[in-house]
Amino acid sequence: MPQEDPRILELRAMRDRARQGGGEDRIATQHAKGKLTARERLNLLLDPGTFNELEPYITHQADDEMGLATDQYMGEGVVTGYGQVDGRTVYVYAQDFTVYGGTLSEMQSHKICRVMDLAVRNGTPIIGLIDSGGARIQEGVRSLGGYAEIFRRNALYSGVVPQISVMLGPCAGGAAYSPALTDLIIMVREHSFMFLTGPQVIKTVTGEDVDTEQLGGAEVHASISGTAHLMADSEQEALALCRRALSYLPSNNVENPPYIPPTDDPLRMDEALNAIVPLDPSEPYSMHEVIGHVVDHGEFFELQPTWALNAIVGLARIGGHSVGIVAQEPSVMAGVIDIDAADKITRFVRMCDCFNVPLVTFVDSPGFLPGVDQEHRGIIRHGAKVLYAYSEATVPKISVITRKAYGGAYVVMSSKYLGTDVNYAWPSAEIAVMGAEGAVNIMFRREINQAADPEAEQRRLAENYRLRFNNPYHAASAGYVDDIIEPRETRAKIIASLAALRDKYSPAPPRKHGNIPV
Repeated sequence: MPQEDPRILELRAMRDRARQGGGEDRIATQHAKGKLTARERLNLLLDPGTFNELEPYITHQADDEMGLATDQYMGEGVVTGYGQVDGRTVYVYAQDFTVYGGTLSEMQSHKICRVMDLAVRNGTPIIGLIDSGGARIQEGVRSLGGYAEIFRRNALYSGVVPQISVMLGPCAGGAAYSPALTDLIIMVREHSFMFLTGPQVIKTVTGEDVDTEQLGGAEVHASISGTAHLMADSEQEALALCRRALSYLPSNNVENPPYIPPTDDPLRMDEALNAIVPLDPSEPYSMHEVIGHVVDHGEFFELQPTWALNAIVGLARIGGHSVGIVAQEPSVMAGVIDIDAADKITRFVRMCDCFNVPLVTFVDSPGFLPGVDQEHRGIIRHGAKVLYAYSEATVPKISVITRKAYGGAYVVMSSKYLGTDVNYAWPSAEIAVMGAEGAVNIMFRREINQAADPEAEQRRLAENYRLRFNNPYHAASAGYVDDIIEPRETRAKIIASLAALRDKYSPAPPRKHGNIPV
């Protein structure tokens, strides 16, 4: 029997060494923290046996600018390559914290940029598994240049292929700009955090005493800053959320989203919807419940569920079609639109438009949040973002007015005159400049004040105004809505509209790009 080529034995040894990362001791330390290694994470994210690694033998190349010794580790602190998620190709990079804390060097940047370029050339999503202490200090400006190369690609490839960042450890300093430029950010409680300046710097400069979790943990970014879109309790859950998000998105901007033959009856009519909106217009109800009755099997993949709770955004399927859902939540602040809600809606609408995901909007809002604080912080500018996003979007757009659609909130929330293709209204819909009470207080102030019983007169006039103007039939008579439907018909109507709009073509005027009021 011929002797095995020693060069093959050498290759196997090199592969084993590359897979060791920073060594067994550092891998044990990673596990002791309750964290997985880069390769273990990739095994969970990708379909079994589909990962193909690229450039595993790259090592540190730059001379140390300060004469600091740098050991050579194969892979240079990041594992890159491609694999499959539900049979669809994705390009991935996973930072390896066992090698210099996953810090970014010039060669690590080279590897990351390489897979990003390949992803765009081949029209496939980019997934980054982030676990890094920041820039490799030993390399000085070289590591900063490496970050800039990644940031530039994040920006240039935005809207070309989906970019998802799964935060599985630290991401400090300028490194946080990369995930902030991607489409979705998923964080893990008590394991991942992001901030530009760390606790020690903040304490030195401002005197504030804060730890990493309070400064930039998952709870902070999911509920306060709005930077994160999803939050998980474990790395396994975070990677599962990433797979689920991809199931709703196409591989690139020229493909349609994945279609799944529906097992939920497209003609199903849910009688509960006919009784869901209270007769009293001041009484709240759950828009989440409305959405659950309309989408396939009640499955709604909500994004940013703990931030700006008065607005709802997320992905779902209706009749097997992937759709983006936008709505107000009338049980929170009566569904009023404030600055955070406007930003939340705008970002989501633009993402859906990038990737050909039709938009379905459920409208129930009394308007924009009044107040000095909101005005001074720029509610006009932020509200204009919503208007801009809906006006610019060329995907199929369907809106359903369930109850209040007052003033500016009516206009910006996918109204007919922003290019929405089909506008439905429920019998409970109220489309007007403002509520009946506010309107009569302005128009009949003198009559009310001179009445024997001003309160009774105000109620009488408001009821007359409501019957005459604040009803969907008045709006329909002027062409502001396309049809008034029973709530139970909503699912079937939306499915029919999606089918009719499947080949929608809506070219924008030639231009370099618009100037959204950021």
